[in-house]
Amino acid sequence: MSDETIESEIAGTVWKIEVKVGDTVEEEDVLMILESMKMEIPAEASCDGTVSEILVAEGDAISEGQPLVRITPS
Repeated sequence: MSDETIESEIAGTVWKIEVKVGDTVEEEDVLMILESMKMEIPAEASCDGTVSEILVAEGDAISEGQPLVRITPS
């Protein structure tokens, strides 16, 4: 089974990362908070699984469609 990649829905900044590699997550868990135009937007897990890779850091500027996190489905 291949990893699921969570992508940014907006251009903005990574404000806070809520998970770390190895964490178990459930579908719709908040992985990180993105900030755009003074609004906080959660990036959520698309499936149950384990965080296998975090592709950004807090404070990074991101673009729409940019990969943020990879999850190995359970």
